[in-house]
Amino acid sequence: MAFRAFDEIADDMAFIDEWEDRYRYIIDLGKDMPGLEEGQKLDVTKVDGCASQVWIVPEVLGSETQRQLRFSGDSDAVIVRGLIAVLLSLFNDKTSHEILSIDAAAEFERLGLSGHLSAQRSNGLRAMMARIKSIAQMIEEQSA
Repeated sequence: MAFRAFDEIADDMAFIDEWEDRYRYIIDLGKDMPGLEEGQKLDVTKVDGCASQVWIVPEVLGSETQRQLRFSGDSDAVIVRGLIAVLLSLFNDKTSHEILSIDAAAEFERLGLSGHLSAQRSNGLRAMMARIKSIAQMIEEQSA
């Protein structure tokens, strides 16, 4: 399944006035995202720092000189699944260098979520961003 482009999600969110409607939109993105198989939900793929159960699984695509990362993820919380879908739209199919150069917090500001997520959800979102960046950093170091 191809994820919606982050810019498309940001444009859609700009036209949604009510927070509850934005919340539903994010939940729908999560419902449309394929989940992980139980065998992928391991301690090594689990994201620490999230109140919900969250797993992010990386996949390296392409040749040694043109490697891209694609992530899949899952959560036991519907809103978190939606946030994962948005994160994947931002980071998927990019090189480790491109991922490391993305200011994910600034990109998420475009969505107008920061004032509406609980402190726990905000911390979990930061933990997911950090997990993806750490994977990209590890791939970057392996390529050097």
